[in-house]
Amino acid sequence: MKRIVLIIAAAMMIASCACRNESGQSAETSTEMENTVMAEPEFEMVTSLGTMKIKLYNMTPKHRDNFVKLVKENYYDGLRFHRVIEGFMIQGGDPYSRDTTKVDLWGQGGPDYTVPAEFVSQYWHKKGAIAAARKGDRANPTKASSGSQFYIVHDENACLHLDGEYSIFGEVTEGLDVIDKIATVPTDYYDRPLEDVMIISIKPIDAE
Repeated sequence: MKRIVLIIAAAMMIASCACRNESGQSAETSTEMENTVMAEPEFEMVTSLGTMKIKLYNMTPKHRDNFVKLVKENYYDGLRFHRVIEGFMIQGGDPYSRDTTKVDLWGQGGPDYTVPAEFVSQYWHKKGAIAAARKGDRANPTKASSGSQFYIVHDENACLHLDGEYSIFGEVTEGLDVIDKIATVPTDYYDRPLEDVMIISIKPIDAE
């Protein structure tokens, strides 16, 4: 009888420790390590003014996975950079920007969800950093990100105050000159390019 009790007790102890792996790490810690070690996904973003190579950070997995999902759905293909401010940033990802009859709504669109904020201290608003757009603090105190809209930093000095306020989830690794080309196009009063700057396609780059 004592042996049966001991076996049951041991089984209960194993069950209570199921959240830890063989090395004694919690499941959450193990997942963080896997995210750090695994290859960061890379994409080719073809625009009407040139091509950029981008990568997404594994330390922001919610934003990474959401962006990958949207790319698989061809969500971004045919959208415009609808907001461009030279010396600051270029912004895209609004599905309304596909339709010129909805120009008054540009900047307000996206899927019917947000992405929880992911602030990582080692990421900052350097030139080429990719961050998620979001609604302001009053309407969005948790700083949750837009489900699809993003911006790319043109001038880091003008964007440093955004560190810790907007989730940075990737960067441009090749084609920084394309950012310059887009950022310097003529715009109207609402920072909309006078001539369309299109995201033609975003495709994954297969790892070797």
